[in-house]
Amino acid sequence: MTDLLIALGFVAVGIVVLLYGGDLLVRGATALARRLGIPALIVGLTIVAFGTSAPEMVVSAAAAIEGAPGLAIGNIVGSNIANILLVLGIPALLAPLATKVSGVRVNAAIALILTAVFIWMGVDGALTFNEGIGLAAAIVAYIVYLAIASRNAADDPVIAELTDVDHMEGLPKTGGLISVFMVAGLVLLPLGAHLIVQGAVDIADMFGVPEAVVGLTVVAVGTSLPELATALVAAMRKQAEMAIGNVIGSNIFNIAAVGGITGISATLATGGPAPFDPTFMRFDFWVMAGAMLVITGLIFARRSLGRGLGVLFTLGYIGYLAALVLMNVQL
Repeated sequence: MTDLLIALGFVAVGIVVLLYGGDLLVRGATALARRLGIPALIVGLTIVAFGTSAPEMVVSAAAAIEGAPGLAIGNIVGSNIANILLVLGIPALLAPLATKVSGVRVNAAIALILTAVFIWMGVDGALTFNEGIGLAAAIVAYIVYLAIASRNAADDPVIAELTDVDHMEGLPKTGGLISVFMVAGLVLLPLGAHLIVQGAVDIADMFGVPEAVVGLTVVAVGTSLPELATALVAAMRKQAEMAIGNVIGSNIFNIAAVGGITGISATLATGGPAPFDPTFMRFDFWVMAGAMLVITGLIFARRSLGRGLGVLFTLGYIGYLAALVLMNVQL
């Protein structure tokens, strides 16, 4: 029991350090860019976009480099499942989430296509270097699309959120503080990632389950906490499109940016591709695809995600976790 508590402590502390480090890095880099006179659009689509995904990217890269690729890919799949069923389900219990903004539909379609591509990449059981490059190219193409579409930013909550740099709070004011924020972020991110990977691997060993299971659950939920907080605030402020746009954008970055760096890092570190756990193809991929299909259908049908669906989404996520336990943990 003591060893388990220590391992869980490693993961919990790692998540806090990771998220705090990512926040410091984004705020420091954003403040530096503003001092240099870089336009808000460029800052939002580069520093803010990639900075908010930095925790997931650093965890997955660290896991791949440290020989735990199942944890890395599990984090991607588990985060995307949690984003839809949990991050949208719980806020919908507080207030209906409307889906009528057309910009959300475009992003939902992109996320659905990327989900299908990611599952296709898993058919051969590994995420190769070339596939990692392809996913990295996809996120660059997506950023270019956002830049081109930014003239209609008011109709696209993903663009609106990323480019709202002028209203970002807590930015350091002096050059010295900017340096402290950025250095602290660069130190805390890999430290938090290492703690998470170490704790997650220990938990998997203790329960005799694949590392992917820990990535799908504990790590995925932990790295999805910022999205959950954002969605709750948006629901309470009656800004549902922002909540859904944030989740869809996060899923796109998880697959393309985090998946890309996982495939590339695994190959560079180990000389081979990042293997997919066999259970992904039998179960988890289809939960991820099903959740993405449901939310995309709701968005295209312009049907609000009300309290009834919020209950179903939340219970669906609890059921998913229960199924993972029954399939992998010997009670």
